[in-house]
This record gives sequence, C-alpha cells and structure tokens, in this order.
Amino acid sequence: MTGEYQYWENVPTRWKDNDVYGHVNNVVHYSLMDTVINEWMIRTAGFDPATSPSIGLCVESHCEYKAEVAFPDTIRVGLRIGKLGRSSVRWEVGMVRASDGAPIAEGHFVHVFVDRDTRRPVEITGPVRTEMEKLIP
Repeated sequence: MTGEYQYWENVPTRWKDNDVYGHVNNVVHYSLMDTVINEWMIRTAGFDPATSPSIGLCVESHCEYKAEVAFPDTIRVGLRIGKLGRSSVRWEVGMVRASDGAPIAEGHFVHVFVDRDTRRPVEITGPVRTEMEKLIP
C-alpha cells in the first residue's frame, strides 16, 4: 500500500481517540482523512481556507476498515488523487500502522470547489491545481 500514495504524513493517535472497545473509533479515521487533505492543501498547495474566493465542500466520503489501531499507535496517512475534474477532486487516502506498515483503512473524499459566496461550482486553477496534478499516480 505504501508505494501507491504520493504524499505521506505521520499522525500520532491520542488517548481520547480510543473508544469503549479499546480501539480508535471510526469517526477518527474520517477526521484524519479530512485533516491530512486540508493540511496538504494549506501547506503544499498554498490554499487559504479563510480568504480563498473558492472553498472545497465534501460531497461524498467513504472508509473501508482493514484492522484495528489504538493509542499510542502512530498512523501513517497516505494521500493521492484518484480523479481530478474541472471543479471536483476525489482524494484517496490510505492508512497504515507506522510501527509495522499494517494496513488500517482506505477511504476517499470527494470535494467540489465552489464560490465562497454563491456556492456555485468553480474551476480548480492555479497553484492548487498544479500541486493536485502531482498527486495523480
């Protein structure tokens, strides 16, 4: 799984991520996907969510769980782009346990970029698109 993603980030789990069953709760996986995607957009593509004239709205998400993970594990989160359209992008995310590379989960988010005010779809352009193209396998 590790060779399939163009960008990787290590994310430590937190004590509060564990649920009553003793493993990281499923909502944390979605939060990790959203966080890594947005952090990549801000740090790598120069996207400013507070001032950009366009914003990405999540219109679809999915996660397939492969194995349990628990605090104090570190999760290695991989990111690639499965499809880049005119105004939408399908982010694909893989998660592995950092200590042994065991697959934890795979998922995707679809963002549609819209005008901040009108909420109408807009083209993905400029540095954001240029950087996104680098994540296409």
